[in-house]
Amino acid sequence: MARYTGPVCRLCRREKMKLFLKGSKCDTMKCPIERRPYPPGEHGRDRMRQGSEYLGQLREKQKARRIYGVLEKQFANLYKEANRTPGITGENLLRMLELRLDNVTFRTGWSASRNQSRQFVRHGHVLVNGKKVTIPSYRVKKGDVISLKEKSRSMIVIRHNMDTLDRTMPGWLESGAEGFEITVRDLPQREHIDVPVREQLIVELYSK
Repeated sequence: MARYTGPVCRLCRREKMKLFLKGSKCDTMKCPIERRPYPPGEHGRDRMRQGSEYLGQLREKQKARRIYGVLEKQFANLYKEANRTPGITGENLLRMLELRLDNVTFRTGWSASRNQSRQFVRHGHVLVNGKKVTIPSYRVKKGDVISLKEKSRSMIVIRHNMDTLDRTMPGWLESGAEGFEITVRDLPQREHIDVPVREQLIVELYSK
């Protein structure tokens, strides 16, 4: 399985904003972007100046990829599918990213970050309609029920996350079974997606 294995705080600094890739650390002064709010590298401060139109489009695409933990080829394929789907291409793209199983697991509050969500899915802790699914990119559908395995519900890390994370569940998800079971009530609309991404710039980038 291909995945990014480098320092994730470096990604936040490159985008000059918090992408919340490290869970609770992002809310503390230990977050590197609090001390060094400029891109990494020897010439990081020089990159603070205003860039070109293309650079702005590229940065939005990279930001979306990094928030959802998607590789370049996966992201390009998602865009092609979103472009073929009826509706607004940018909103279709964000909707497909939101419906990934690792993102839904993150939205429930079971995990502190999407990276941790991917780990939970890979290790078989998450069920979809009662069946174990170990593919983080699995796309849930309206009416699907996502739940934690019975044995996994007593895991200390999951209990800790549920007790300490102050995360509001989006309106397209409905909680049940004391928070251990989530139902996809509806497909997410743009107003339900709180990621700081200007999807129109991504569409403009791929449309060239």
